[in-house]
Amino acid sequence: MIEVVLFNALVVLAYMSIFFLIASAVKDNSIVDVSWGTGFVLIAYFTLLFFGEFNLRQFLVTIAVTLWGLRLAVHIFRRNKGRGEDFRYAAMREKWGRYVLIRSFLQIYVLQGFFMLVVAYPVMLVNSTPGPSFGWLDFLGLSIWIAGFLFEAVADSQLREFVKTKRPGEIMKSGLWRYSRHPNYFGEAVQWWGIFIVALSLDGGWWTIVSPILITFLLRFVSGVPYLEKKYRQYQQFREYMKETNAFIPWFPKK
Repeated sequence: MIEVVLFNALVVLAYMSIFFLIASAVKDNSIVDVSWGTGFVLIAYFTLLFFGEFNLRQFLVTIAVTLWGLRLAVHIFRRNKGRGEDFRYAAMREKWGRYVLIRSFLQIYVLQGFFMLVVAYPVMLVNSTPGPSFGWLDFLGLSIWIAGFLFEAVADSQLREFVKTKRPGEIMKSGLWRYSRHPNYFGEAVQWWGIFIVALSLDGGWWTIVSPILITFLLRFVSGVPYLEKKYRQYQQFREYMKETNAFIPWFPKK
């Protein structure tokens, strides 16, 4: 398994370096967000092609990662097109000054590549390990993955339609957004818990719990929820929304 991780680390380093060069040329580090989803697709196929035996478990997990990664990449590309650099990366660019290139490479691209490897660990294990026949853990894990995928896709679609007609300061509070302030992030985390459950079918599967724990922590406490909440807290509607609706795990709004 160490060999699998090391080879994938080299692939991810090369992959993220290409995105860094493109971003540096156009002065827009928002490009890294597009690379996130497709990076997992690259890891899944690389591991399957060089270390896998193309069994049903490996095939289905690879398809799942492909659907998630490509959908997310297309969604982010469409959302960011023509909008310039995201406020988070623009703030970093201003703060880092003359060291922006080296700090961008290390603190954005290399760091995200590292996180990508950790989160993709169950995919690497599944796609490089023969394992037992397809069983109930696989059915359970993939069912959870499907639920998470639909939750994220529907939430993104609802928000995309809302943004087309929203007025300044208006907050999305309908559909899945009535039950969670960030249902798309919740759906993404659920998918990785599902893939972790699939990996439990294999020897060493419990170690892959680092994947869903890390992505849940990042989305809830680091790069997802906190950044957006800081941006929208200036609006009175959003501050009221915060009092009524859970930040992450969906639940009925408080009266």
